[in-house]
Amino acid sequence: MDFDIEYDFDEAEPDDEREPDAGPTADERRARSFPRFGPGRRVGRKFADTWWGNAWIESMERTALDPEQLKKGRRYAFAGQVGSITVSPGRISAGVHDGDQYTPHDTIVRVGTLAAAEWDRLLDRVAAKAGHIAALLDRDMPHDLVQTADDAGVRLLPGYGDLDPECDCPSWDHPCRHAAALAYQAAWLLDRDPFVLLLMRGRGEAELMADLRRRNARRSVAADATDEAAGTPAEQAYAAPPAALPASPGPVTGEPLALAPLLAGHEAPGIDAEALGVLAADAAHRARDLLAVTGSGPLVPEPDAWCDAVRLAARMPRSAATRRLGEASGRVADLPRAVRAWEYAGAAGVDVVDAVFGPPKELVARATEALREAGGVDGAAPEVRNWRNRWTVGRDAQVRYGRDGRWYPFRRRAGQWWPAGPPGPDPADALLDLIEE
Repeated sequence: MDFDIEYDFDEAEPDDEREPDAGPTADERRARSFPRFGPGRRVGRKFADTWWGNAWIESMERTALDPEQLKKGRRYAFAGQVGSITVSPGRISAGVHDGDQYTPHDTIVRVGTLAAAEWDRLLDRVAAKAGHIAALLDRDMPHDLVQTADDAGVRLLPGYGDLDPECDCPSWDHPCRHAAALAYQAAWLLDRDPFVLLLMRGRGEAELMADLRRRNARRSVAADATDEAAGTPAEQAYAAPPAALPASPGPVTGEPLALAPLLAGHEAPGIDAEALGVLAADAAHRARDLLAVTGSGPLVPEPDAWCDAVRLAARMPRSAATRRLGEASGRVADLPRAVRAWEYAGAAGVDVVDAVFGPPKELVARATEALREAGGVDGAAPEVRNWRNRWTVGRDAQVRYGRDGRWYPFRRRAGQWWPAGPPGPDPADALLDLIEE
């Protein structure tokens, strides 16, 4: 079952004692507090809903010494036994209850922070790409942003040894069940806001955005000085922001089809008021994204015609307009499946519906073995057939490997393979999603 998670951001109470007249430290001023998750709350069908939330969980699970503590931690997380979570540079903390205990255990997961030089390299790269800033403002962390960090020699997502759990319980496990529960629930926070991860790594959202604005201002001054004599190429002039940007308009609100009633008394042959309303709303959203970008880097590339048709169809109610989109693209029969793929994973999901390519042999072997183990019932391994980037398990289940490195579940319906859920970082998880339906 899916739940909507709502949380408020409040200044955190300091964890350690100091003199009464001492003010909060810089890290405490950056801290954000999140109300506890109630029992049974989760996002999506997997524990984490986003690929970066699952990457966080993988990092924690790879360093675990006792799988049994992880199982208990997951149960604690689902049962709502974790109190309000405080996130600050280098750490997350919360009180975690045992089922039969009133006083919570003080639990901390320490996270490796980035050095100042690493932040400089990372922010220089981010400021140069308008699409990265737009994605963060939309609370998204695309794979190419992480790749940009890797290119700068910065590991943005925690790796082996970056997470260090602490707890005042008597357990010697690493992590104990209390720290595991805290780390699992932290993935839910990351799902909704990648700035939480950046805060763990050492910088808060306001601080980051101010730094990016300063870098873009310096880039603009340097470009003006260089181009004063030589002039500015048209491509750069088009991509650069105006001298004084207006205030960000913020999220577009209101009913997307609000234009349709205004056109009701002005019908014209060949004009569909409903479709025109969707197109107007789409243009407004895209204009908002461009205005919200403070960088002077290149604009995000336009999607190809097919992907753009799928994107528009996904935003429209089922109508004659969506049928015309399918007819214009020449793929009427493929449009419903592509729209379902878009709803699960955006452009990357649409690509997986058609993509056929050969992954590395080592990956094929590991995935085949993992799927056999995951699909086994009563000790009997299922039939797993591999063709290129597709693995068919039994008769009606299939797992596909995408160009983005994620695994996508598909199910056979009326002789066709349909997307059956959001992608994940592991082929076995994708198969288990199909089995559990």
